Amino acid sequence: MLEFKQKKNPYQIQAPLTSLIDIVFLLLIYFMLTTNFIVEEGIKIKLPNAKASAPQVKQEITIFVDKEGATYIANAQIPIDQLYTKIKQMINNETDRLVVVKADRTVVLNKAVRVMDIAKAAGASKLCLATEKGL
Repeated sequence: MLEFKQKKNPYQIQAPLTSLIDIVFLLLIYFMLTTNFIVEEGIKIKLPNAKASAPQVKQEITIFVDKEGATYIANAQIPIDQLYTKIKQMINNETDRLVVVKADRTVVLNKAVRVMDIAKAAGASKLCLATEKGL
């Protein structure tokens, strides 16, 4: 039997790993420096959990804010300076009642946030800003 010996290539091809490791570390440093680690503060909102089979026992408090910034509760206009006392009366120590703010899309954001702040100060622990489902 004849044995054929394969010729070994005297030069083996190797990928330059040092360059590759340098590039990976540079990318890692780049992403660490460009990532924003600052957490911006906002209004803390506790959204309600939905259970399809559980009936809704407590009714929500809905506050409407029109495009001029006027506030309404149950189709009655409430001046912004009387809103705190009205919400406080409606909550009546039931801090788990949901307060829904329905603001017009053209209203200045500051007015809607002010209404949410007043509701929070009046004792509402569950706040929700109503939106429409987009396309």
